[in-house]
Amino acid sequence: MSGKKTLHLVSLGCAKNLVDSEVMLAILENNGYFPVDDPAKAELLLVNTCGFIQPAVEEAVDEILRLAEYKQHGNNKMLVVAGCLVQRYGLQLLKELPEVDLFVGINEIPEIGELIRQHHSLQEPGVLMRQPVRFLMGAATPRHISTPSYQAFLKLTDGCNNRCSYCLIPSIRGRLRSRSVHDLILEAQQLENGGVRELNLIAQDLTAYGDDLPGSHDLVFLLRRLLSETNIPWIRLLYLYPSTTSEELLALMAENTRIVPYLDLPFQHVSSRILKRMNRNYTLDDLEELLEKIRRHLPYCAIRSTMLVGFPGEREADVDLLLACLRRWRLDHVGVFQYHDEMDCAAHRLDEKVDTETKEKRYSRVMQAQAEVSAHNAQQYVGRVESVLVEGVSPETELLLIGRTRFQAPEIDGCVYIADGQANPGDFVSVAVTEAHTYDLVGNIVS
Repeated sequence: MSGKKTLHLVSLGCAKNLVDSEVMLAILENNGYFPVDDPAKAELLLVNTCGFIQPAVEEAVDEILRLAEYKQHGNNKMLVVAGCLVQRYGLQLLKELPEVDLFVGINEIPEIGELIRQHHSLQEPGVLMRQPVRFLMGAATPRHISTPSYQAFLKLTDGCNNRCSYCLIPSIRGRLRSRSVHDLILEAQQLENGGVRELNLIAQDLTAYGDDLPGSHDLVFLLRRLLSETNIPWIRLLYLYPSTTSEELLALMAENTRIVPYLDLPFQHVSSRILKRMNRNYTLDDLEELLEKIRRHLPYCAIRSTMLVGFPGEREADVDLLLACLRRWRLDHVGVFQYHDEMDCAAHRLDEKVDTETKEKRYSRVMQAQAEVSAHNAQQYVGRVESVLVEGVSPETELLLIGRTRFQAPEIDGCVYIADGQANPGDFVSVAVTEAHTYDLVGNIVS
C-alpha cells in the first residue's frame, strides 16, 4: 500500500473512548491514512470498542460483523478492532471473530500504525496486548479532534481505584493514572488555540484526579490553573464521585461563572442497603447532605445522575424509595439503566438476582417518573433569557438552529431549538425561551 490510504473509523462507547479514537485517528493519519465516511471506500476498517457490559459487547460485535461484510467486496481491506472489548476478552476473540485481521489492546494504541504495518508483513490474524505499562496520553500525543471545532473533551485520567461491585473498568483500564497539571494545561491551551469554547473535563472519576500525584495537585488546583491560564468560556465537569465532591469545589464553581453550573454525579441508587452491595462509599443521608450543599452554593446548578435498577437484592421498597427521592430532589437529567450480570464482576456472586421482566418494569417506572420531573423542571426556563452555544442548523429542519445552554451537556442532554435569529456554529447568543418540552427548549435570539 503506497501513497494515500483510506480509513473508516467507528468509535463506540463513552467520551473517554472517543478521545482514544481521536488519538488512533491522528496516529494513522501520520502514517498516511485519509479518513472516509463510506466504509466501502476504505482500505482500513477500524472499530474502537466498548466492553463494559453485555449490551455494549453485543453492539461492538454487531458493528464488527457489519464492517466485515465490506471485506467480501474488496480483497485489500483490513479489519482492525481495538479498545475495551479486546482488553477484556483477549485471545478469545481470535476464535469468536475470525473475520478480524488484527486486535489491538488499549495499551498498544500509541503503536497502532506500526502494528498495522507489521501485520501487512506477516499476513496473519493476531491479538496484540504486549505492553506491561498502562497507556496514558499526554499533550504531545497526536490527536485528531472529531467533535465540532468549538467543543472538545479533556481526558484527565485513565483507570480507576474505585471497586464498585458491578464495574469492570479497573480490570480493563487498570488503576488510576493522572496526567500532570502542566500537561493538561498545555493541551487545554492547544485546544483553545484551535477554537474550542467549551471544554468538557472527563475521567472515570474526576474527583479522584491527582490522588496518585505528589503534593496537592487535585481537581480544584487544576481548575484554578485552567481559569488563570486559559480563556475558554465554558468549562464543564463530567463524572464526579458523590462522596468526594467537596465543598471547596462547589465554592470555586460559585465564584467562577466560566465553570458552568452543571454537575454529573452518578448516584447509581438511593437505597443505603443497595449502595453498600454496590460498594459505593456513601449512604442516602450522604446524598441528601450533598444535594443540600450544592443548592446552597449553586442554587441554579443543573444536576445529572445515573440510576441502576434491578441490582441483586433490590426490592420493591428500594424502587419506591428511589421514585420518592427523584420526585423530591427534582434532578435535571437522569439516565436510567438496567443491571446486567457480568461474570467477571463481584456483583455476579451476590444472591437475590432480579429477573428480566421485573427489571424492565422497574426501569419503565423510574423512566416515567423522571420524565415527569424533567418536563416540570423545563418549564422554569420559559420567559428566561439564557446564553446558548450555537451548534448549527437543526438536523430535523433547516428552518431552525440548534444549540445548548450551560445546563445541557453535549450528546447526553436535551437542546435548544432556535426559531428566530441568525448565528454561526460556536457563537454564544442570548436566547429568550418561549417553549419547554420534556427535555428540549425553544426560543428566539434577542442579542
